[in-house]
This record gives sequence, structure tokens and C-alpha cells, in this order.
Amino acid sequence: MSNIPTVIFKDLGVIDYKEAWDFQEKLFKQTVQHKIDIRNGERSDATPNYLLFCQHPHVYTLGKSGSKENLLLDEDGLKKYDATYYEINRGGDITYHGPGQLVGYPIFDLDHFFSDIHKYLRFLEEAVILTLKEFGIESGRVDGLTGVWVDFDGDNPRKICAMGVKSSRWVTMHGIGFNVNSDLSYFSHIIPCGIDDKAVTSMEQELGHKLDMNEVADVLKKKLAEQFSYVYS
Repeated sequence: MSNIPTVIFKDLGVIDYKEAWDFQEKLFKQTVQHKIDIRNGERSDATPNYLLFCQHPHVYTLGKSGSKENLLLDEDGLKKYDATYYEINRGGDITYHGPGQLVGYPIFDLDHFFSDIHKYLRFLEEAVILTLKEFGIESGRVDGLTGVWVDFDGDNPRKICAMGVKSSRWVTMHGIGFNVNSDLSYFSHIIPCGIDDKAVTSMEQELGHKLDMNEVADVLKKKLAEQFSYVYS
């Protein structure tokens, strides 16, 4: 019998943020309860792992450690730009999701992998870094900051992928916002992740042309599996 973890992959397409959040919460709570049941001797089957990919209509989300002052729009401004706003239960500050951004939500039981949230974040970052490399974009990390950056060791670091996660009993939810063909003007209405002295970018911005979202998603899906050493069921 193989000890290689398996992951159930679901592409949710373009989906309302709240609808996707509710679906995540459902899977997350089921997995946490499954772990409790195993610990109580009520079941013995392994917990599942999920990876959800999607895109969202324009939305701003604020993490638990963030400040609403980093949203520069009021209610009328949100309506003007056809955007919604949610205060949510992940770590981190404010971020933007919208069409052209590839969003990834791993609902992993880290007991299948390793019990280390910092390592988990570094593995997510590495999968994105390796994905970008496939498309000819060099990227990396900036000391003290989560996420993936272009020109990371230069004078003008630009964030291309933001991250924010929640975990309980080593089960994760939320994840990454990877700017592929994102409308970067929407970032001008926030102080992204509370960082006011760094720019944001996208693959389209860096390469000068739009990319096939499915092609980028396929590469990222593969790199995540390689990084975490799992297979898709």
C-alpha cells in the first residue's frame, strides 16, 4: 500500500468569493471533524486533501491581522468599481482578487505532509516560483515578507503572488492569489498586504502579453504536486 498522499482537485471556475469561502469552510470543518473522530476511535479512514482552483469577480478581503484603513474605497467606491469586500478568517492583511488572477485554496491535512506552517508557506511559494520559471519569469522571496516577488533582490521588487492561510489541527484553508492577467489598477484602491512601498505585478505585465489561464493553472497544479510529493486522485 502506497504512503504517498492523495489530493482531490476541483476547478471551480469563476465563482463568487462568498460561495467559494463557504465551500472551503465546509470541506475544512469536515476534515477537522474527521481528525477528531479518528482521535476518538470513531473512524480509521484517512482524512482527504483538496486543492481548489478558481477566479473571483472583483473583491477585497481583509485578514485577521489587517486594518480596514488599508482599503481606500468607501461603500460608494466599491459600487463604482463593481467590487465587494469581506473581513475573513485568514492571516495577513488586505488583498484583491479578480478576473485574471489564479486563486488556489489547498485544504490539506498537514499530518500527511509535515506539521510546520512556515514550511507549508515556503512550499506554496516555491511551487509558484517554479511555475513562473516555466514561463521565463525569474522570481523569489523578499526577506520578512510572505509571497512571491519579481526583481526580489533588486531595487524595485514587485509582488506577483500573495498568500494568506488559516489552519486548525494542522488542516489548512485559504491560500494564494497569483496575478496572471489581473487588472492591476484594482490594487491602487488598497495598500496591498499593508505594504505601501512595494509595487504589484502580473505575468501579463512582466511578459507584455496575456497568458492562457488554463495553461498556467496546469503548470501550477503539477508543481504543487511535485513540491508536496502527492498524487491527484
